[in-house]
Amino acid sequence: MVVGVTGGSGLVYALDLLRSLRAAPVETHLVVSSGARQVAPTELDEGLAALEALADHVHKDADLGAPIASGSFRAHGMVIVPCSAGTLAKVAVGFTDTLIARAAHVTLKERRRLVLVVREAPYSRPMLQNMLAANDAGAVVLPASPGFYQRPRTLDDLVGGITARVLDQLGIENRRSPRWKDPDA
Repeated sequence: MVVGVTGGSGLVYALDLLRSLRAAPVETHLVVSSGARQVAPTELDEGLAALEALADHVHKDADLGAPIASGSFRAHGMVIVPCSAGTLAKVAVGFTDTLIARAAHVTLKERRRLVLVVREAPYSRPMLQNMLAANDAGAVVLPASPGFYQRPRTLDDLVGGITARVLDQLGIENRRSPRWKDPDA
């Protein structure tokens, strides 16, 4: 699984996803954007080391020659978490100036699952248009909007609800968050 981490706030989602993929176990290829590198010290106690320690392979975002930049590289799919507005725009139009954007483009062209965990809010008109364009190109736009039917009690519970949705989109079995139970059942 390719995991791209961009500069939108919400690196805790990436951390939780990487922990869950490791437990699955799923091999991971991590790419962290320059924006995420700036955000990491403010959001993660251990900074980037917390993310990198959970990945099987770490690639530099400037390395367009990395294996994950090629359609011949076999990957189950890709998640960009969090997905900044700038990265969303690149995915929407196929602009591939970074490894994250190139790997996303390859994921779409090879008809593999691409999940974009958009965290910014509110959405501007260009963001909404880019979400629609990314969706039309084959990506799943999954805003980091946690649900509350599972009665979250901690931040970990809230984050886990989003991680569970991402894993579901990728077809990875998980028990990261409780499932909906019909109250009348």
